[in-house]
Amino acid sequence: MNPILLAADNEVDFMIHGIFSYSFFGQKVWITTTHVCTLIVLITLMIFMYVAGRAMKKGKEVPEGFQNVVELIVEKLDGMVESTMGTKGRNFRNYIGTIFIFIIFSNISGLLGLRPPTADYGTTLPLGLITFTLIFVTKIRYQKVTGFLKGLCDPWPFWAPINVIGDVAVPISLSLRLFANILSGTVMMALIYGLLNRIAYVWPAALHVYFDLFSGAIQTYVFCMLTMTYIADAMGDS
Repeated sequence: MNPILLAADNEVDFMIHGIFSYSFFGQKVWITTTHVCTLIVLITLMIFMYVAGRAMKKGKEVPEGFQNVVELIVEKLDGMVESTMGTKGRNFRNYIGTIFIFIIFSNISGLLGLRPPTADYGTTLPLGLITFTLIFVTKIRYQKVTGFLKGLCDPWPFWAPINVIGDVAVPISLSLRLFANILSGTVMMALIYGLLNRIAYVWPAALHVYFDLFSGAIQTYVFCMLTMTYIADAMGDS
């Protein structure tokens, strides 16, 4: 069975598998199905960006065709950022737009029979850590060190350890929420095809619409919305 696909040769497998390994400074490193599926998603996005860039260079004053699609995506993402963070969030549009497009493409890759990269905690945890780092840098930039330390001691100085735990919990909660929801959908679809492979031809399409498309879009929105909320809180009233 092809280890990259969820279903092939009447077998279904939702586990992560090593495809090949190599030695890196004396350590055995595996290239897994997650790496390959992530690469497929990234190549797809790069092709889309290349085509979109060429379309915009030749764009017309009155958009039509693919130019309409590109402008609609940009407008919706910009609108989402500004409606949540206000005008002060404009500097974060590129980051929010990037993670939104990457996560939603990863989530819906299950429609193509791939194992969604976001069903691997090794993908969602780095996303959470990147967001956490951005939150921390934003807090230092806008509130300075004094404001950051003051926030840690709010409402009382002895509350600082609990506030630290709360901050550390941010990337863990963000990554686990996305990972658990996408993995649960992946497992459910794998079980359905595994138990009913002889009769599961048409009706599971409705489940794919829910688990891969609807749930994937919701989890993408939730991840980005929480990210914007945390960043806006880190900026404070400045």
